[in-house]
Amino acid sequence: MAPPKVEKLITAVDIGSWKVSALIAGRTDTGELAILGTGQRESRGVRRGYIADMERTEMAVRETVEQAERVAGLNIEDVWVSFSGGSLVSDVVTVERGLGGYRVEQSDIDDLLTTGRQSIDPDGRIVLHAQPTCFTLNGTEGVKRPLGMHADKLGVDIHVVLADGAPLANMEMCVRGAYLDVNAIVASPIATGLACLSEEERDLGVALVELGAGVTNVSLYVGGMLVGLHSIPIGAADITDDIASAFGIRRSQAERMKCFYGSAMQSRRDFREMIEIAPISGDVAAGDGGKITRAALVGVICERLNQLMAEVNASLKGMGFNSPVGRQVVLTGGGAEMKGIADYAQSALGRAVRIGRPRGLAALPEAHSGPAFATLAGLALYGASNPVDLRSMTAAPQTVHRMGATGWWQRMMGALKANY
Repeated sequence: MAPPKVEKLITAVDIGSWKVSALIAGRTDTGELAILGTGQRESRGVRRGYIADMERTEMAVRETVEQAERVAGLNIEDVWVSFSGGSLVSDVVTVERGLGGYRVEQSDIDDLLTTGRQSIDPDGRIVLHAQPTCFTLNGTEGVKRPLGMHADKLGVDIHVVLADGAPLANMEMCVRGAYLDVNAIVASPIATGLACLSEEERDLGVALVELGAGVTNVSLYVGGMLVGLHSIPIGAADITDDIASAFGIRRSQAERMKCFYGSAMQSRRDFREMIEIAPISGDVAAGDGGKITRAALVGVICERLNQLMAEVNASLKGMGFNSPVGRQVVLTGGGAEMKGIADYAQSALGRAVRIGRPRGLAALPEAHSGPAFATLAGLALYGASNPVDLRSMTAAPQTVHRMGATGWWQRMMGALKANY
């Protein structure tokens, strides 16, 4: 049986604080998104989601994509890139216009979206996303296709994500330095939510907590859209540093201990189980000087997790995620792979918690099927879906004339071109 024909290639590159990963996917004639190749390298120039060393980041991106190209047997020219820095801001812009009971025509929808685009105030930032999520007819929410329906008033909710321009420009320069064009830079919570959350979850209300290496992003979905976003400058790498500092060992050994022996939940057996360590100095005292109990390791991990979950809880309350009590929290990111983290978070947050893993991709390698690769998978899904974005809309001639050559939209496009 002949393999399905690939109609479109999508390459995703996730540049994180701990790793740079790439995924080449192909949309087949059957509509599936099949994985053709993957690559991964250590991230050597990113701190807290921001580029700290452009040369090392550029090299990591180049090596990662080349690895994926070798696996897929393809040459890649353009990519979709994620951004998880702490400067992300999410907002919802709502606009409405009267129709007097007439049928909704396409021109009415276009005019409404143009008005919505003009209503976005970037406040000196760059607009990463400006996507219409749902329409309202006479105040009734959740209308997906208003075309042809009668209405006195037609409205639309536009989801907007803003970010500081300089970090985005630095990230794009690193990718272009690896001889790759950038299709778009996508906010990490949007990509991750696309891979881990069902449409029903996003509609009912769910909190997505991405436990990255340097940053933890807390995002809130309600009514099918991202309505709140907060970044916490604490991540899984801080736990590694705590372990290294507490026991005087190298980061590499601390990371290995965290992965193999670490847990977010303590048990009685942990006080009897011993773990060998090799101090940086190389001096090991006689007897058991080169060993620690697993309980000591778990204690260091939980101390940092207590601080992180307190920040997550405060973020959720600040975004109004207080009731109903049954609303769910989904944990994802590399930190979500720690043993017992879901049970710990459920106890700390007082809510139902599950681990979010990527879905919606065919032939996803087992090594890339965990929560650490949810953003990467979501980027591929985002690129394949080709979502509507108001930034790419062509304004009507009369609208351009009314705004003038120095209107806000022209200024925003100028800023986008300057940074991209």
